[in-house]
Amino acid sequence: MLWPFKHFRKPRLAPRGTIETIYGMIVTQAREPMFYRDLAVPDTVNGRFDLLLLHLWLLLRRLRAASDATELSQALFDRFCEDMADNLREMGIGDQTVPKRMRAFGEAFYGRARAYDQAMDEGGEALASAIARNILNGTDGAQARRLADYARATEADLARTDQGALLRGSFVFPSPPGEHVAP
Repeated sequence: MLWPFKHFRKPRLAPRGTIETIYGMIVTQAREPMFYRDLAVPDTVNGRFDLLLLHLWLLLRRLRAASDATELSQALFDRFCEDMADNLREMGIGDQTVPKRMRAFGEAFYGRARAYDQAMDEGGEALASAIARNILNGTDGAQARRLADYARATEADLARTDQGALLRGSFVFPSPPGEHVAP
């Protein structure tokens, strides 16, 4: 029997293990050495942060198109925020300063997400320009184009991924540019 007032229940949260798995996949992909070695992404705290944001944005962009993914999207963003707060504390940032830095992280994410969404929709060189500006410190147009091609390929790959696989965290990110996987 269907409960007629089920909309009054507290919404079911995405399973913590699934959130950890998917967030771990995002972090692992953002740490692939190929990005730093071959695509000129600065191997710094900021460079790693920007690559993490790119991958989080790509997955959240895909989840926007999925039904029943709002909860997972929010849980992934919340996990990102937890991770950033934990990292700040590990770096010795005091509890009084963490909220201010977290606000800056949120602004960075939303600003980049807006820029990447707009650039992806515009097509052409817009995404490479946004990547050059946000990830590569305004330099290296050729590497920005390669990274933009990777982002487009990742978006296409995620679009082809079954929604159930996305929601369970049983998908893989494509190989970074320049990395060849034997068949």
